[in-house]
Amino acid sequence: MSDAPERHFMQITRRHLAQFAALCLGLMVTCNGLGWIELTNEMLLRVKIKHGDPAQHRLIQWQNLLSSAKGLPEHDKLKQVNDFFNLNVRFVDDVIQWKTEDYWATPLEFLATGAGDCEDFAIAKYFTLKELGVDESKMRITYVKALRHDQAHMVLTFFASPKSIPDVLDNLIADILPATQRSDLLPVYSFNGSGLWIAKARNAGKRVGNSDRLSLWNELKTRMLKKPF
Repeated sequence: MSDAPERHFMQITRRHLAQFAALCLGLMVTCNGLGWIELTNEMLLRVKIKHGDPAQHRLIQWQNLLSSAKGLPEHDKLKQVNDFFNLNVRFVDDVIQWKTEDYWATPLEFLATGAGDCEDFAIAKYFTLKELGVDESKMRITYVKALRHDQAHMVLTFFASPKSIPDVLDNLIADILPATQRSDLLPVYSFNGSGLWIAKARNAGKRVGNSDRLSLWNELKTRMLKKPF
């Protein structure tokens, strides 16, 4: 990515990047993946009453996935998690779904409502894979520009090794492909629980440190603990 397009895109997305940086540092706060909640029969009944039978079924399927995929090889975990969310949840913009411009749903909110935007897909996949034992150092929530749609987009990237070309888990397409085969995506920034990187190419990029903003993650964490649905 040349300096000129990068400067232009950074101006357009400054607010989004600040929010993503907030989540980056927030992920460093102690949190046991998705293990913070056990879906009881009472919770499932509340979901059924509020969101209907399909919502309850999605959560049961998700819990089954968390149990059945624990012992699988990493590649199979990636495929099963990517397929699960891509097939069971619809893309809906935040303005329509939540009546606000930006809202990061918890995995449970995402599954209960059955809809969300690209950020919700990437975050849900990240936490689900983390719960399945995939090391967070291998995963990055990656902010890109979707060139065909000419808009900001978010995906989950997976690095088999620190210097490898990452694989891309995306809600736009079904297949998990190496970043070198996703010429339609222009990487900008990526983050996980350990840091924040600026992406100069379709690889690990340059680490630029940690964020000092926690508000967005704290708000999300509060909802995860106190109001799961």
